[in-house]
Amino acid sequence: MNDLADLEQSIVALLDVRPYSLPPRERHDALLELLKRELVYACTRSPQFHNYMSHWPIDFRSSNTIASLPFLPVTALKANPPLSLVAASDITRTLTSSGTTGQQSSRVVLDAGTSRRMIKGVTVIIRDFIGPTRRPYLVVDTPENLRRLPELGARGAAIQGLISFATEIACCLRDDPQGVLDLEVETLLKCAEKWQKTEVLVYGFTYMIWTHLVQPLQRKGIALAMPKVHVLHSGGWKRLEQLAVSKDVFVHGVSSVFGCPADRVIDYYGMVENVGVVYPDCEHGHKHVPAFAEVIVRDPLTLAPVLPGQLGLLQVSSVLPTSFPGFLLLTEDMAELVGHDGCRCGRRGTYFRHLQRVPKAEVRGCGNVQTQRQAAEIYA
Repeated sequence: MNDLADLEQSIVALLDVRPYSLPPRERHDALLELLKRELVYACTRSPQFHNYMSHWPIDFRSSNTIASLPFLPVTALKANPPLSLVAASDITRTLTSSGTTGQQSSRVVLDAGTSRRMIKGVTVIIRDFIGPTRRPYLVVDTPENLRRLPELGARGAAIQGLISFATEIACCLRDDPQGVLDLEVETLLKCAEKWQKTEVLVYGFTYMIWTHLVQPLQRKGIALAMPKVHVLHSGGWKRLEQLAVSKDVFVHGVSSVFGCPADRVIDYYGMVENVGVVYPDCEHGHKHVPAFAEVIVRDPLTLAPVLPGQLGLLQVSSVLPTSFPGFLLLTEDMAELVGHDGCRCGRRGTYFRHLQRVPKAEVRGCGNVQTQRQAAEIYA
């Protein structure tokens, strides 16, 4: 068996485990062993990545914790051409992050194997929160984001990542001739009438759900009788905060226009660079990490892992990608580590609260600062 086939078999074995069932030590040890193997594999596939690993202060092969493994700053994935561990002929799709205004987007390449694992990863996570039943899928976006294109943005990737739950799909937004998004109220009302007694999945970017669905319906005095919807949403909180829309206000607004309980409105954190892994809120407001991933919260000054209850920079780790080196990535987001086990919802594993993006931040730390700055030079 070749190295990649052996890796894929081990990754699939973790994907087949119930995502929040493993005891912390068993979960950590399985992830650590597999991440080390993936780092070795990446070094054999990319001279650039091997060069980066060789500049790390500690040999990752001797690491006995995930937190001590070398990580890439997420900005390294803004390289052009994108970082890749596969031949160009094996790339089936390129995903691009939404990015911050004025900043370059990340671009990650997928091959067939990584694409399959990405879809399965999202599916097993979401299934744990809303159940396995396939159902009608209402997309708070335009039909253009359902098209299977060689290069796909964050909105399209999030929308298409949930298609495995769909028995049928409807989009309720359209671009008018001036390029402004409009709510297709008649389409929405027909869906509400047709699906009022069935389980329905709704997805959209947080900001778009609020500005293009909730507010227009509130202005028109329309309330939908769809008590069995699960409304999933992600991204866009910064723009809503600028409008003084808190999370509680958002949830109340969404639940009131759909006529569903507030606990059926589920916020999740996800990023293109962390393909196949999303972190939904449980009923206690905690974001949970599945068995095939890990998060570490690091002190912004020292980059040392923080203790539960402390804040810091969020590092995401995942065993799913083998088409690009996205195994261990230090993000530009702030988070609070809540704990490593014991959430009252019953899900095992690390759980945290996502706070905010660090504005125009440069990661600073002691011994690893030079290594992170070298990443930009190594991948230039």
